[in-house]
Amino acid sequence: MEEELQQLEALKNKLILYFVENGMRLFVAVLILVIGFWIGKRVANLILKICEKKELDPTLARFFAGFTKITIIVFALVMALSKANIPVTPFVALIGASAFGLSLAVQGPISNYGAGIVLIVTRPFVVGDTLTLNGLCGTVDSVNLGNTQLINEDEERITIPNRKVLGEIFTNSYEYKVVEAVVGIDYGGDPQKAIDCITAAVKTIGGIAPDREPDVGIEDFGDSSINIGYRVWVPTKAYHHTRYQLNMAVFRALETAKITIPFPQRDVHLIQKDG
Repeated sequence: MEEELQQLEALKNKLILYFVENGMRLFVAVLILVIGFWIGKRVANLILKICEKKELDPTLARFFAGFTKITIIVFALVMALSKANIPVTPFVALIGASAFGLSLAVQGPISNYGAGIVLIVTRPFVVGDTLTLNGLCGTVDSVNLGNTQLINEDEERITIPNRKVLGEIFTNSYEYKVVEAVVGIDYGGDPQKAIDCITAAVKTIGGIAPDREPDVGIEDFGDSSINIGYRVWVPTKAYHHTRYQLNMAVFRALETAKITIPFPQRDVHLIQKDG
């Protein structure tokens, strides 16, 4: 017990001696840390204001501001440790080893963040565009550092990791998506009359893209009909609803114009053998 008290007394004397000899250095080190935090906060706020004036994406602006603030604070911490006569080499080695281990553990999220930065900077699509990726389609609701979120017509939220977006082929049709359909008319009918009729019918549907004319023409020549194809750009948010309206409008228009939609036909020949 007495030996332990002597050790505590010796430790106390060492601490007192350290503070007496390095009191000013410790004060300067704490002052450097305080100034570092203050400068980091001010610079981060300044970056946010500049990005806001330049109308930069808010997610990317916050990333730049946060990264700059952390960098300034780490630099101030290293200076403070050096000023307090505390060796910084072990800390640097520890940070390096930790960073290496952390990078192996979180390489998935890091790759998502890296892909997110590329998407935000290059802006191949923005909020409100229509994105089709791996069979999934929806309106872009948000582009975050880690993922991209889509909203489809059924109001389902689709969350896609950014590395899946950047590493795949995707289609951006902006606010609209194309409806493609085919209707057959009798070979005895007038294809031009049918094309004019369908063109007029699809234009009666509200919500279709105002700057894109519907494409209507002969798709191919079938066994029993001349197939008329039509392509119309409709809002993604009401894709199926508008598609159903288009098909009904085309059917009613052809019916009113007395243009026949034929049934499939087959010619059957019966061969009867003698005897």
